[in-house]
Amino acid sequence: MSNLIIVESPAKAKTIEKFLGKNYKVKASIGHIRDLPKSKLGVDIEDNFNPSYITIRGKASIANELKKEAKKSEKVFLATDPDREGEAISWHLAYILGLDENEKNRIEFNEITKEAVRNAIKNPRKIDKNLVDAQQARRVLDRLVGYKISPILWAKVRKGLSAGRVQSVATKMICDREAEIEKFIPQEYWSISLNTQNSNKENISFELSGNKNKKIEIKNEEQTNKILSEIKGKNLQVKKIEKKNRKKAAYRPFTTSTLQQEAANKLGFTTKKTMQLAQQLYEGISVKGKGTLGLITYMRTDSQRISSEAQALAKEHITSKYGNKYYKSYGYKQTGKNVQDAHECIRPSHIELEPMELENSLNKDQYKLYRLIYSRFIACMMQDALYEQQSINADIDDYNFKANGSKLLFDGFLRVYDYSTSEENILPSVEENEILKVKKILPKQHFTQPPARYNEASLVKTLEELGIGRPSTYSSIISTIQDRGYVEKKQKNLFPTELGKVVTNLLEEYFKQIVDLEFTADIEGKLDTVAEGKDAWKEVVSNFYKPIEHDLEIASKEIERINMDEETDEVCELCGNKMVIKHGRFGKFMACSNYPECKNTKPILQKTGMKCPKCGEGDVIVRKTKRGKIFYGCSSYPKCDFVSWNKPTGELCPQCNSPLAEADKKSKYKTACTNKECKYKK
Repeated sequence: MSNLIIVESPAKAKTIEKFLGKNYKVKASIGHIRDLPKSKLGVDIEDNFNPSYITIRGKASIANELKKEAKKSEKVFLATDPDREGEAISWHLAYILGLDENEKNRIEFNEITKEAVRNAIKNPRKIDKNLVDAQQARRVLDRLVGYKISPILWAKVRKGLSAGRVQSVATKMICDREAEIEKFIPQEYWSISLNTQNSNKENISFELSGNKNKKIEIKNEEQTNKILSEIKGKNLQVKKIEKKNRKKAAYRPFTTSTLQQEAANKLGFTTKKTMQLAQQLYEGISVKGKGTLGLITYMRTDSQRISSEAQALAKEHITSKYGNKYYKSYGYKQTGKNVQDAHECIRPSHIELEPMELENSLNKDQYKLYRLIYSRFIACMMQDALYEQQSINADIDDYNFKANGSKLLFDGFLRVYDYSTSEENILPSVEENEILKVKKILPKQHFTQPPARYNEASLVKTLEELGIGRPSTYSSIISTIQDRGYVEKKQKNLFPTELGKVVTNLLEEYFKQIVDLEFTADIEGKLDTVAEGKDAWKEVVSNFYKPIEHDLEIASKEIERINMDEETDEVCELCGNKMVIKHGRFGKFMACSNYPECKNTKPILQKTGMKCPKCGEGDVIVRKTKRGKIFYGCSSYPKCDFVSWNKPTGELCPQCNSPLAEADKKSKYKTACTNKECKYKK
């Protein structure tokens, strides 16, 4: 009889099965097998919050197949992901398969390599019920918030809305930031810089730093003009030259949160895309000449720990390729009280597989992310970069000016991690008391800036700093608040919508705890104590739900129906009343304000402001595919069949007379012909 190993993903199953041999069969549960029912609450509030789990719709055939395979197997190993969610999946699988909870059938590994999986099989353990209870607590809490508060939002605001324990806090943070920006009053200030030359006619730029060696603040043009009148026509005298060495330490290896942030900042990936790519790299990629390999360790982790084996391999790689002077032993410190330190950081599983070797086996985005992870890991065990910090202090009468520069003396980890730009700015040589000729005085007016809007990277960073949610959930949270229409992304920044503001205001007024940052972070801490076996999960749920139960009664009585229809200037062609913009399950549409007497509806046409270049009668409008991808077409469709993926310019091609459109962003051209057979670009 063979042994059965159950994992979550078919890709993961395929990778593991290839190196375990004939004695093992690997099957996938494809995520959770059991969960709370979708059609009802599924939590018995009266009976101490007991959950009612059912086999997920569509999973019965998978469950039956796993039961069949389990009966034929000598031993069943539950090898779901090494986190609370994975532990809960194993617990549900054990229930469905009739396995003894006290039996040692749970195995876990942080990387999908032959050695890691075989070691896990040799060291099975019992299912950790504390981890399961922490997951159950989270699941029940989220269900209570979602299924108790969301119906109030449907009734009072709009169907299809939802409240969530973490998503509502994230939306509030974005709304609060927008309110800060709206209230912000810019303050004027000025700077004065000098373009100077030394005796060798080398240019040096100085900034005004003080007056009589005290810091100076220039608040208006009058103050600026006074200083300009006092320094005009005078040269700069060097008073002091300082040089000192400064180290720039290597970055720590990636956790889920820092990977999401760096991939957003350096590669332009959304958190969702980053996690999808990381999942693919973890579960296994077909590598030419080597078969299917898991290329990185588990990508849901908040630990920066590195195993001693991985450290030894990294040391060998660094010293052999770059020399001993580049190696620095890794000093590990636990970064937070809630870190799940059984995990490792996110690192390559096969250090010998450098990114260049895998370029032909990975798609473009997989390669970019693998290279980022690989470089960050190798760099974290390399020496600091060493800079010589330079500063020149010079005066015109009582006014002090300063020039700063730096020179890279040793590249250290920058040799590998080229995502961190070198800070070199070498100043020309000068001598103390040397007179520098002032070539130009440059006064400049500035205004203080409001706090920056959140983007995905900064939102993830702030959520982690506040202890809200788990890094593994940030991707789905950011997707959810956009899908619900609470937040929209413009040029990578997150803006609250009117709907997001309305829902947040309601929650703040009637369910303060749900959107309270400290309370939400405290709940996250309570879930950690459940995972450690220090708190009972039902008690945590009860303490959370009791005040909400009272709020629900008040909210359902006091909240009045909010009309979210948007008025327009367009007139209904059937009855003459104004048309309004309504929201349906498929997005926005136009409807008559005289409903239900008049039931006229029509789609919203987002016009580009130009006539159709093909028929000349219809307008070019923005349209969307079923998957939400934007394209451009004629409003007279189907009479006119003009379509273009790129936005038309309103001009015609001089070669073939077809419409011209904006070229792709990555193209060096601005416009291109929409006729595929014509290669005209300009």
